[in-house]
Amino acid sequence: MFIDTRHVEEGSVVETSVCIIGGGVAGITLAMELDKQGIDVVLLESGGFNPDDDTRDLCRGEDVGEWPYNFSDGSRSRFLGGSSNCWGGWCRPLDPWDFEKRDWIANSGWPFGLDELLPYYARTHKLLKLGPNNFEPDFWERSIGRPDVRRMPLVTGKIRDTISQFSPPARFGKLYRDVLKRSGNVRVYLYANATNIDTDTAARTVTRIEVATLSGRTMEVSAKLYVLATGGIENARLLLASNKVQRSGLGNGNDLVGRYFMDHPRLFSGNIRFSKEWSRNKLSDVKYHYQNAAVAAYGTCIAHQFALTPEVLAEEGLLNARAWFASIFPGEGSEGAQALFRCKQALLQKEQSGWSLSRDLLTMMTHPLDTIGYGYTRLYQPRWLIKGVQFQLIVEPEPDPNSRVMLSPTQIDQLGMPRVRVDWRLGSKVKRTFDRTMELLAEDMRKSGVAEVDLDPPFEGRNWPSDLEGTWHHMGTTRMHDSPKQGVVDRDCKVHDMTNLYVAGSSVFPTAGANFPTITLAALAFRLSERIGRELLRADADISVRVA
Repeated sequence: MFIDTRHVEEGSVVETSVCIIGGGVAGITLAMELDKQGIDVVLLESGGFNPDDDTRDLCRGEDVGEWPYNFSDGSRSRFLGGSSNCWGGWCRPLDPWDFEKRDWIANSGWPFGLDELLPYYARTHKLLKLGPNNFEPDFWERSIGRPDVRRMPLVTGKIRDTISQFSPPARFGKLYRDVLKRSGNVRVYLYANATNIDTDTAARTVTRIEVATLSGRTMEVSAKLYVLATGGIENARLLLASNKVQRSGLGNGNDLVGRYFMDHPRLFSGNIRFSKEWSRNKLSDVKYHYQNAAVAAYGTCIAHQFALTPEVLAEEGLLNARAWFASIFPGEGSEGAQALFRCKQALLQKEQSGWSLSRDLLTMMTHPLDTIGYGYTRLYQPRWLIKGVQFQLIVEPEPDPNSRVMLSPTQIDQLGMPRVRVDWRLGSKVKRTFDRTMELLAEDMRKSGVAEVDLDPPFEGRNWPSDLEGTWHHMGTTRMHDSPKQGVVDRDCKVHDMTNLYVAGSSVFPTAGANFPTITLAALAFRLSERIGRELLRADADISVRVA
């Protein structure tokens, strides 16, 4: 059931068993799973079914990091479906060592290992519309069976092949709208902004959620259990802003909320000159394997990336990383090429703030050579038109307590809440991982006769280049740890020292690997739904015993 909060009675108090704040991948997955258990749920969604400028503005804030970092428009979506509305669809589980404590990486490790999440990863394939629960390169290479979709014969043993699958992408607000509409247990309140989490006088038990609309209507939600699922930035923001009882914010007794903010940094670098045999291989080039039916099997598009083996990572003291290729086409970076790319993203139903089909069509018409050159090369790959090939890398961020999300001391949004202030930091180990990953991969490609590679000057010892960008994977701000002195939530995603407040989503990741977070946060949502179901059953059983 959907309810427009702008039309509820002023000051209403809505009662339920579980209140979920946030209608993105984690929140919707959790709501649907609790629905299957017959549990009454209220899901609060800040926006409606489509984006609107006023609601989008609530995500904006201050960037105070060392380089320009856009953490709002285009990277977060504040309407039903959350960040799935602007998601590219990349999916791969974390590696086993991403969960482990690594001596060379401070603050690394999860409270549990990969085995804990394997059964939940398996369940994400149906949810995210993925293919077989198999990420083995041999399996996909054989299944695709094309001569231009092959792995390279690298010889040093330092590089491993990895596979990612693509969700279509699954836009949760559209894909699961009917499921939510038909549910007899789930009430979705649209245009419902949580503005404060109220607690008892000891700040141990949540008593209600204060809700407001941009039109000025207010209401409250009272529940047995509460789940915060608003994303890696907004989760921290709401906890910090809910400071009526604890001045530092909820769950923040050890000054950890908002700290350890992580995103995967991405860079393009180097010049790769393939031998003739490998110059048109689609498997490892993002310009060809992204959502490409030619690089697909079982109805699922896939991508291939290179990574260092765990032995090399340990020996060299490196973070995890993924590397692949990015061809440079005629018109690359031009207005016409960018307009063409935006039109493709629109076909994938990706939210793009301010996008206009007519404007982009006009842009392409006024830049015909760039548009045609870029589009033709992407479709047909004529070797003589490809201007070059670079490495594209994303690297695991090292958990840093000084990389953080804070409340702005000066900026207030339309609801009267402090806006966020984001200080994204990356250390020298990230630079060294970029450098060594490319050096070792380039060395292997030369020795294998695949390509000659010219590397750019090392990043280590220099300022970050101007083209450094994030991948908008906001993680770590309510990190998971068994100790309240080192984490905001415990291994069950419950806020330490609180009785009925949980957190869902990638903000609980203690370490992030070099993979894409959606599949992991979905697996955690499945796991959390079971935990909440057991908690409510236990509470009901206790009540029955007392009554008897």
